[in-house]
Amino acid sequence: MTASSAHPGPLGAPASLLDLGGRTALVTGAAGGIGRACALRLAAAGAKVRAVDRDAAGLETLADQARGLAGTLEPHVLDLTDLDAAELAAAGTDVLVNNAGLQLVRPIEEFPPDVFHTVLTVMLEAPFRLIRGALPHMYGQGWGRIVNVSSVHGLRASAYKSAYVAAKHGLEGLSKTAALEGAPHGVTSNCVNPAYVRTPLVEQQLADQSRAHGIPEERVLAEVLLQDSAVKRLIEPEEVAEAVAYLCGPQASFVTGTSLVLDGGWTAH
Repeated sequence: MTASSAHPGPLGAPASLLDLGGRTALVTGAAGGIGRACALRLAAAGAKVRAVDRDAAGLETLADQARGLAGTLEPHVLDLTDLDAAELAAAGTDVLVNNAGLQLVRPIEEFPPDVFHTVLTVMLEAPFRLIRGALPHMYGQGWGRIVNVSSVHGLRASAYKSAYVAAKHGLEGLSKTAALEGAPHGVTSNCVNPAYVRTPLVEQQLADQSRAHGIPEERVLAEVLLQDSAVKRLIEPEEVAEAVAYLCGPQASFVTGTSLVLDGGWTAH
């Protein structure tokens, strides 16, 4: 094998190639950030992507960006707090990427209970309903891929993020349960756990943490967000999308019930 040749996958194809032709993928939170990168990556692999978000304008922009890719992209405007609609939207899905999320940085004693409820609904209960809606089709065909975009905060806690940390820890458990139940049916379920990603959500965190700690945003990035990371930079959404794509490929058929950590060495401490 030459240095430039790809390691062959179990089906004889290069492991770097992902062919999702004929597959339907659903990506939540698809209008921006990680979700947008995942939707475009799966469409590039030939999937018919259902791009779900409550941001209609963002979905329209995404649909324009997806033109000319190997697969197709269909925008679906949906608020995931409508749990019945979320479950219905997942019917017939081959690949499910639970990505949608929101964040509020506040001390527990100041954290609004209604926001806590909304975060848990969107980031934990909605993924449960989406998985519930997708599994009958996946089980019926003996193949399926569930990828839950968790976080390093699914494995570690940080102050002032009670709802987010609780939701991500819960998502880890849900993902493992889905893996155990899905294994006899050819369905894998995994988490992808990035550290801080260059997204609007993180930009908002910079402002929130700046207020919480009383320091400028530049210092928040260096001294708070990246303090425990050995690699001193934000991860790009496209890097997370490649990890998601890997878990959908044939070379990852034995990978289930685990967490693929992209944290720049944070959890190595």
